[in-house]
Amino acid sequence: MRLAVIPARGGSKRIPRKNVRSFAGQPMIGHAIAAARDSGLFEHILVSTDDEGIAATARSLGAEVPFLRPAELADDHTPTVPVVAHAIEACQALGWRADVVCCIYPCVPFLRGEDLLTALAEVDRGAAYAFPVAPFASPVQRALRRGDDGTSQPLFPEFASVRTQDLPEAFHDVGQFYWGRADAWTAGLNIHLHGRTIVIPHWRAVDIDTPDDWQRAELMYRALLQERNR
Repeated sequence: MRLAVIPARGGSKRIPRKNVRSFAGQPMIGHAIAAARDSGLFEHILVSTDDEGIAATARSLGAEVPFLRPAELADDHTPTVPVVAHAIEACQALGWRADVVCCIYPCVPFLRGEDLLTALAEVDRGAAYAFPVAPFASPVQRALRRGDDGTSQPLFPEFASVRTQDLPEAFHDVGQFYWGRADAWTAGLNIHLHGRTIVIPHWRAVDIDTPDDWQRAELMYRALLQERNR
């Protein structure tokens, strides 16, 4: 069985209630639920939350919330792996035996079903985990450290004189989703140390942490929607 777990705690600080705040006409978490549903890959789409309001919204959008996440797994410092492991174990108690589990973050309006399918193929080929990455916009090796007085120093002095075209391309985790074998999640394996990656375009790697991020993402989403509807 394939299970989707959407972790959505209620204590967002920088954008209060961001998981259920309206984004392009529906609660933000609705975009994650719709992407999971429309992919046709999952027998169950589950939301792991500590918040009754988020649980009610998730149910209204077609997700399942058969339990609430315990408080000790819902603070600012709780990593993803134990949250998903808890969901897997709670589902096992319900008689749901998942073989592979996809953690889909709740703020992913640019998530596409074909990316979920492409990454799943990596797990089917033997990877413990699979997740999307995107290239950095500029070479990270040429990053600068800025002093309080405005002066700058190379963060990596050994690359200060290397041409940018001669530097290896660097990638970052886009924070959209992670496929993993159920036994990898419950064993607590580190995702980045045991995962394979797929590459998505930089423009679809949108991290929504601040009000400015939110506004920019919503403008991009509406522009893309308008383009598709032409």
